[in-house]
Amino acid sequence: MNAVIAVVPVRGGSKGLPGKNLRAFGPLPLWEHAAHQGLDAGAGRVLVTTDIPGQLAPTRDRIDVVGRDAALAQDDTPMGPVLMDLLGRIEGAATIVLLQPTSPLRQVEDIVEAVALYRGGGHDLVMSVTPADRGVLKYGTFDQGRFTAMRDQAHCFTNRQSLPDVMRPNGAVYVFDKDWFLANGGFATDAIGAHIMPSERSIDIDDDADFRRALQAAGFA
Repeated sequence: MNAVIAVVPVRGGSKGLPGKNLRAFGPLPLWEHAAHQGLDAGAGRVLVTTDIPGQLAPTRDRIDVVGRDAALAQDDTPMGPVLMDLLGRIEGAATIVLLQPTSPLRQVEDIVEAVALYRGGGHDLVMSVTPADRGVLKYGTFDQGRFTAMRDQAHCFTNRQSLPDVMRPNGAVYVFDKDWFLANGGFATDAIGAHIMPSERSIDIDDDADFRRALQAAGFA
């Protein structure tokens, strides 16, 4: 069975909340909280990809800080190229678990269950999701005067309570094979498995209000 490597992306800049990945979340900064969760979930090692390596000092073994070029740490840099850069340096087969520091309310059990779902087969990628408003199925795109439903035209005329359940990615956990990701060139695939997390644990920190809500939910404020 492939070794499990947790990846924690840590960018120094942030417009919404400056220095957010370095902010204390209980006894640990957000980035190291994510790294510890990876180890506690069974990862053999954690790779922290960052443009500020000199500011990160892990307090546990098996957490390696890997420098990232500044060009891959801009406000508009997608996660795909960051991972392509990092994973291309890893030798051998590996199951990758991406843990973003901005999702601190995920639990170790979420990671363990997502990895188990991935290893059960049938999915190129497993990601965590949370329930969302099913009313979005009534939405559509608009082009040259024509409305096209998001999924099914009939949904636009169906009572909200009768619509299918809707889930949205919450950014907390992603699991995939290293070599698959490199060959695929990114996340996009039709074979995605979903690990469901409740909305109260799906806060994604983007600004100070999010951070304060997460601290309160975790009992740190």
